[in-house]
Amino acid sequence: MELLDGRALSKQIKSEIAKEVDLLKATGKDIPHLAAILVGENPASESYVRNKVRSCEEVGFESTLIRKDESITEQELLEIVDRLNANDDVHGFIVQLPLPRHIDPIKVTLRIDPKKDVDGFHPNNFGKMAQGLDCFLPATPYGILLLLERAGIETNGKHIVVMGRSNIVGTPISILLSRKSNVGNATVSLTHSRTKNLTEFTKKADIIIAALGIPEFLKADMVKEGVVIVDVGINRVEDSSKKRGYRLVGDVDFEGVGAKASHITPVPGGVGPMTVTALMLNTLKAVKMVD
Repeated sequence: MELLDGRALSKQIKSEIAKEVDLLKATGKDIPHLAAILVGENPASESYVRNKVRSCEEVGFESTLIRKDESITEQELLEIVDRLNANDDVHGFIVQLPLPRHIDPIKVTLRIDPKKDVDGFHPNNFGKMAQGLDCFLPATPYGILLLLERAGIETNGKHIVVMGRSNIVGTPISILLSRKSNVGNATVSLTHSRTKNLTEFTKKADIIIAALGIPEFLKADMVKEGVVIVDVGINRVEDSSKKRGYRLVGDVDFEGVGAKASHITPVPGGVGPMTVTALMLNTLKAVKMVD
């Protein structure tokens, strides 16, 4: 079993990005500027945004963090989005999810200029992705493609099972892996909570993308020998032996499934770092589009 080490690959790609930023500086071109809007004090969101700001520093990007109390109105948030859309010094920005219940995330996403939508959530980018056109790819699926590509995992003609149909991970990665592309040309089964006889799908899969949000759902008896596992899940499980009172696990039983897998991503340290790295690549792409 070989680990698909997202931390190591992320570090490598960030080094490549940093060299491109140095070249931009040397030629007097714009330095990529990523802005993030963080609403409320969700611990997971705080951590994600911290990692994004830190990554910007590592690769030489400029970054802006806009923090707002969860009492902010939807209209006030939309006005902030409008200002970022109009700010030529900001090349890309994200609105960290989840948002408070009184704010419609779809309305906010639709308000973002697709040319600055470095999270790849806007329907304009999603539609272009589905048609194989140039666009910002959703960050987590993009990170998964990079993991598979750099590890030399063959997808051409393979049977891939995607577990979970969210618009953020499951649906876009199923589209990307079935496209005519270098990391693609696969036969993809998109499974979800209504799929009957799920194990019949997973046992035949050459590659499984697990993005359900259910701790350690995928067990060893559900997979075949030599399967490639990409575990997108990150779940908190109570553990009194840990100082913080919990441990992080994925959607896959790592020990059991790992014993049968040829490759598997750890949690944490697998897909998570690659999501942030993909965001950096999208931001670099954004500044090149301006030039």
